[in-house]
Amino acid sequence: MIVIVRNHDYHRSVFSFPKIGDTSTHDIIEEVVMLQRTRRFMAAAVIAGLMAGFGFMPPANAETPESKEPIKLVIMGYSGDNIIMYIYGTLIEKLGYNVEYTPADYLGQFAGLKAGDLHIGSPGWDTTAKAAMADAWGSGEVLNMGNMGIAVNEDWWYPMYVKDVCPGLPDWKALLEPDCVEALSVAETAPKARFLSGPIEWGGHDAERIDALGMPFEVIHPGSDGALTAEFTAAIKRKQPIVGWTWEPFWLPALYEGEFVEWPEYEDACYDDPSWGPNPEKAYDCGRPRGHMWKSAWKGGESIWPKAYDVWRNFQLDGKTMGEMVYTSDVDGVPTRTVAEQWIEANEATWKPWLE
Repeated sequence: MIVIVRNHDYHRSVFSFPKIGDTSTHDIIEEVVMLQRTRRFMAAAVIAGLMAGFGFMPPANAETPESKEPIKLVIMGYSGDNIIMYIYGTLIEKLGYNVEYTPADYLGQFAGLKAGDLHIGSPGWDTTAKAAMADAWGSGEVLNMGNMGIAVNEDWWYPMYVKDVCPGLPDWKALLEPDCVEALSVAETAPKARFLSGPIEWGGHDAERIDALGMPFEVIHPGSDGALTAEFTAAIKRKQPIVGWTWEPFWLPALYEGEFVEWPEYEDACYDDPSWGPNPEKAYDCGRPRGHMWKSAWKGGESIWPKAYDVWRNFQLDGKTMGEMVYTSDVDGVPTRTVAEQWIEANEATWKPWLE
């Protein structure tokens, strides 16, 4: 008797058997099925061995990425945002994606996202990137992927002892007093007071605010967030009067007693309409906006890496966790990528649902 079986890959397999009287039809069919299973198993084992021999193994996750093209994630000059990007990048690598970390400026990244040269943006803060994000999202080329769940504030901040020389603080008008200005001046700015701002690419409109409010201050930009915080902490240890840029969530205002300067409260008209505010002829005569950290992505990538985009939409952190991770990096000296890996190792219950 000859039995012909068509298997799953449409090849025909032919097996010869004794007469029907020697073996039941049921037994014959069972033996055929077993032989085919054995053949498939052996073929799979050979292929796996060849793949291992050439140093290639598939990703641990059963899902295959939609594309092996690299997803370009923005890396910039702030440890907190970089920790977020390394967490996200490491997680989508678990799904088999190819990740490329790409340096870009904080505000300049949005032009790269519009053009598709960058794919996943570093978090934008309402405090300094509100207009840039609105422009990018409004272009139709950049997706608003939702806020990250972290409320943010960043503005002028001073250690509490500065009130001894500027007793009217936190009211911004106290910074106009001659004794206060003299106390806050340094050799490179005298007779003006110094405002220690962030790196110039962070934006923030400090110079415009100083001009609009007629403040005798000069803006000094350090080269990085590390240089900014080093200057701040050195001044605090010496009890040197200082006013500078800091933010929340961040370890510095949590670690040292101090206050944010109080300005005329922000409204959109403050930046857009010079007639708004205490100076009817100039814009920016107010505090910075407050809000959240927001996620952005190049629109064109949604059709290329849809699962990776889902993970970015699902990504959420809280301010306390963010502040602790930045402290670990900035103060304890742990590299940002290592901080990200430590968080992933300790928080599988948090991130695993993002990947499902």
